[in-house]
Amino acid sequence: MDRKKPTAIADSGCNMPCKPRNPAASIRIRNKRMPPAECDNPHLADELLIVRHSGEIPEVALHGSLHFLTSAPDGPTLVLAESEVKALKRMVVERYREIIQRDLEPANRDRPLYRGLARAAVNWRRLEKFCRREGLATADLRQETRMALLAIVQREAEEVAARKRAPSINCPFAELQIFAEEVGLTPTDLPPGWETLCPAAEQ
Repeated sequence: MDRKKPTAIADSGCNMPCKPRNPAASIRIRNKRMPPAECDNPHLADELLIVRHSGEIPEVALHGSLHFLTSAPDGPTLVLAESEVKALKRMVVERYREIIQRDLEPANRDRPLYRGLARAAVNWRRLEKFCRREGLATADLRQETRMALLAIVQREAEEVAARKRAPSINCPFAELQIFAEEVGLTPTDLPPGWETLCPAAEQ
């Protein structure tokens, strides 16, 4: 049976032929104070939530959500407005921000979820590449990452010098320097002796 393709969120209500993957998603999205235009369609609200809380490469979740919403046999076969697609892409950015900040948070260093500065650098490059491809601004993201990176290296240097902990930085100093420069830091911005906090490069 052919399914009608709603052209706007407001046109897609209880007459949709299939249920969203998570019926509670629209409620949880609203609890996060998403803009109303992004919440009126339960299918879209569900996928916003899925992308926002996806894994380490949220673009994969984005492509899955776009496929499910627009062309999957078991999906609602929507025709998404540009604003709706942009909303999904914003969730990719927010997910990247979350996992980058996770690995730049000093309090996380001894927690199982922590992946270290090496992973933060990888995810920063993925985020920057995604934003460049999609025409999204990165100035605020770069500033946020720069400040967090500087803060964790300074905290690490202070605590290691005070013998409060062993170094936890998991990338060689050359890689850390590249990451720092990518977000706008120079070696002189980093605390004295920061190189000694880094492990030796693998041969």
